[in-house]
Amino acid sequence: MKIHGDAKSGNCLKVKWVCDRLGLPYTWIAVDTLKRETRTSQFLKLNNAGQVPVVEFDDGRVLAESNAIIRYLARGSDLIPADAFAAAKMDEWLFWEQYSHEPYIAVCRYQMLYLGKPASDLDPDKVKRGYAALARMEQQLAATRFLVGEGVSLADVSLLAYTRLAHEGGFHLDGYAAVRRWIGETERSLGLTPAH
Repeated sequence: MKIHGDAKSGNCLKVKWVCDRLGLPYTWIAVDTLKRETRTSQFLKLNNAGQVPVVEFDDGRVLAESNAIIRYLARGSDLIPADAFAAAKMDEWLFWEQYSHEPYIAVCRYQMLYLGKPASDLDPDKVKRGYAALARMEQQLAATRFLVGEGVSLADVSLLAYTRLAHEGGFHLDGYAAVRRWIGETERSLGLTPAH
């Protein structure tokens, strides 16, 4: 399989991490979103939404959207809880990540890191919602080791991608001890070098 992705994107790294954790062979095809490589006619044939990641399977089928990709790749593995309700709770976190976390944490990071905006110029509503997302995670992780109980699931993979880099978007994790603990444990579980 080929993963078309940008290594600067947490959404793309989720796919890489799942493949690495499960020992799934792949070829990484670098796509630079800042150079608008997702807007070329060749790329748009793969994904007419013009977004990475995109996985191209050996049989020609193509799948986009990071959480859909990891959900498909991890089927039958320990990254998806065997219990149906626990798996649904994992999905709840996956949907929440794209709707209530990534649009704030990742967007602020993008604006600061790649557009050069100072933290003082960020949209105050995005900052407020980013901290609300971190607070929700803190509440859960103060009660459970990982987002869905005692084992790493795709919920953790998905939310780790941008939470571990929240500081690059101006978010301070000093008051989020459970989130910081979880970042370290999830990074170790996935064999990742800690983010700095």
